[in-house]
Amino acid sequence: MNLTDHSESILKEIDLKFQAINQKTDVQLEGLLWSKPITYWDYIQTDALLSLQTQRTTLPDEMVFIMYHQVNELIFKMILWEIDQIANTENIQVDFFSERLSRITRYFDMLTNSFSIMENGMEVDQYMKFRNTLTPASGFQSAQYRLIEFASTDVINLTDRRYKANFDENTDLETSFEHLYWQAAGKDYHTGEKSYLLQEFENKYKVSFLRQMSTFKTKNIWQKFTQLPEADQQNEALINAMRHYDKTVNITWVMQHLNTARKYILESGKGNGEATGGSDWQKYMHPKYQRRIFFPKLWTEDELSNWGNEETI
Repeated sequence: MNLTDHSESILKEIDLKFQAINQKTDVQLEGLLWSKPITYWDYIQTDALLSLQTQRTTLPDEMVFIMYHQVNELIFKMILWEIDQIANTENIQVDFFSERLSRITRYFDMLTNSFSIMENGMEVDQYMKFRNTLTPASGFQSAQYRLIEFASTDVINLTDRRYKANFDENTDLETSFEHLYWQAAGKDYHTGEKSYLLQEFENKYKVSFLRQMSTFKTKNIWQKFTQLPEADQQNEALINAMRHYDKTVNITWVMQHLNTARKYILESGKGNGEATGGSDWQKYMHPKYQRRIFFPKLWTEDELSNWGNEETI
């Protein structure tokens, strides 16, 4: 058998690869001989993916609701994948930083623009019926969204603004966790006790959240920015990318979500105005109340004072 120089080079590299892990190259090559060719549906796991939509009712538009939120979670995973690349790249270069941040923002731009699917893609009557079967579940319980927040900024910037003055970067994680802005939305506003919604959320994810808070304390997006050389921190393209990301996540996307919720929960006149999880959802979601700002040092005092005012969006 005559092999080209390129084929021989590839075989040598394959041999070196398997030698490095103490595997026999001949065995690996024979396995390749008998393996089946890859197909699109096997690679993408299409059958598994399409089997994950389980309705709780017989109402057709519930399927829209389920699939839309599953798509959101897949996009959140893509965002976390890109953030990990920023966080774990040593001596990160400004071009790489800007490019990865632009990818992340495009994902959030897509999520923002996609809200028309929710806003105009379901009959209000159907939504108001099937949402009652979802209680006490809530989009509040999206763990990946919380992981994105922890990986984007310092925990102090996610702290309920009523307590920020008493906290700093040395505050222990458990205390910080108990005073995150979204804790207020998960507590019964009549008794001050944690709701079932929040209790279950913490039972499942608190350990993961504390680990994420610890892991990203020195390598979240803001920390990676401050670790750049001073000249790179003045890079206009990077600053614009940071600001766009901050505004997109904490104002634009949130307001689109809020306005869509208002249509079904308030403006339809067919509900009681309460969220499925029982949270004070308008104050929890509206950016002007909690003032979620990932990179406050990149905004002017005037911009910060007007953060979340709807007329400025």
